[in-house]
Amino acid sequence: MSNVKQFLSQIPGDAYSGLQQADRLWQNIRDSVSSEVPVVVKESNQNLGNVNWDVVICGGTLGVFIGTALAIRGFRVALIERGFLRGREQEWNVSRQELQVFLDLLLLTEPELNEAIVTEYNPARVSFFEGKEVWIRDVLNIGVDPVFLLEKLKKLFLGVGGFLLENTSFNGAVVHPDGVLVQAGTQELKGRLLMDAMGHFSPIVKQARQGQKPDGICLVVGSCAKGFAQNETGDLLVSFTPILQQCQYFWEAFPARDGRTTYLFTYLDADPNRFSLEFLFDEYLRLLPEYQNVEIDQLKLVRALFGFFPSYRQSPLQMPWDRVMPVGDSSGCQSPLSFGGFGAMLRHLKRLLMGVGEALKEDILSQKSLALLQPYQPSLSVTWLFQKAMTVGVNEKVEPQQINRLLSAVFAEMESLGEPVLKPFLQDVVQFSGLSQTLLKTAWNHPKLIANLVPQLGVIPLIEWMGHYVNLGVYTGLFSLGNELDLHFKNWPTGWDYYMRRRLDGWKYGSGSDHNG
Repeated sequence: MSNVKQFLSQIPGDAYSGLQQADRLWQNIRDSVSSEVPVVVKESNQNLGNVNWDVVICGGTLGVFIGTALAIRGFRVALIERGFLRGREQEWNVSRQELQVFLDLLLLTEPELNEAIVTEYNPARVSFFEGKEVWIRDVLNIGVDPVFLLEKLKKLFLGVGGFLLENTSFNGAVVHPDGVLVQAGTQELKGRLLMDAMGHFSPIVKQARQGQKPDGICLVVGSCAKGFAQNETGDLLVSFTPILQQCQYFWEAFPARDGRTTYLFTYLDADPNRFSLEFLFDEYLRLLPEYQNVEIDQLKLVRALFGFFPSYRQSPLQMPWDRVMPVGDSSGCQSPLSFGGFGAMLRHLKRLLMGVGEALKEDILSQKSLALLQPYQPSLSVTWLFQKAMTVGVNEKVEPQQINRLLSAVFAEMESLGEPVLKPFLQDVVQFSGLSQTLLKTAWNHPKLIANLVPQLGVIPLIEWMGHYVNLGVYTGLFSLGNELDLHFKNWPTGWDYYMRRRLDGWKYGSGSDHNG
């Protein structure tokens, strides 16, 4: 019996089979083995006629967030979930300020929000091999119970008139000029708008991307276990080994309600020669004792965690059809550095709610109009080079400590610039001022590190990145100017409201200015 299989045998169920299944999916992506691109969305030029729903949402885990918010505001919402709408046992870690949206949108009361928070810790560490430790407070230090949260939202959704279909699979949709016919199990739902919240592997996303291979992958393995001597602080990004197996290993750790959660993750491409999830899990077991100063046999496993998260340079995803839009992980709005869609969903929830609400009220549901709800965001696009800087090609020769030394230097400079620079970045928000200051200081104080990085990144990606960097500055200026115009011209000409608000939102989020309030 392998070390991984023996370790996973501690928990009920067949976690090892789940790991093998995830590995088969990962193998298919590496080998570019994909069946024909699914055709689940079709188009018809015939009118649909009367519709029963304003919005039909496929995917309940994150779809219930915006579905409930829309239903509260009087929209007719149907929600389809292929299993039971229930949260997982593992907490979702966020920063406290990100939870305010639940109160602002009336999704939770303050006592309910406090009950949803099951862990809180401070501070958290960022550390790299032989580098300076950086400690930060109030970043990803709140653990929210997904089971409690989704149960509350589910009850609220049903209580305000939402319609929920559990244990029902999405089978397909036909887009008509006046609506969308959604086939869900044995039922047909007629709606004005279809929202895809089915995640990274949504068949709608696969069709929209036409079988495109991911540009980047984040492999993640880990566990929640009892038996750790120290469980008061957390780790946001830690590395204590050189490049191994043509990958830089990173670690993350959080106190959990029933133990301590530890992750091992790495960024890589989908080359056929990349290793499996099971191999990475074996590396996790090999290195965990050194990382947490604990022996494996001292731990009592509560649950295991494993998966992979694809990302694409062309993100956010814009659908090619009228009346169809992605939300959550389906949308590609999350940073390629992050493997959690919960925080990204909270960040964009208010923006999406306002935009979708206006689009429905004004019946502006064309592909071009909905694309404004998934705008180009320079603050997101610039992070691609950061992921590439932490990725090593299968045949690439890189000095073993290059990534550690680079990250250690960058975070030391960000710490010297203070929390206004460091905190947004650790919350997946890149801003022009903070990025510019960090780049200048790092280049000035560590020119050799930057020079060594250029061959690894390549000239063309650097030129492309420079375009996104310039646009980040442009968007920062446009948001400031647009905000002033909006204050002076509250009553835009008829028909302009929707488009001007979406442009302002695009500049705001595209510049990372939403982090400032």
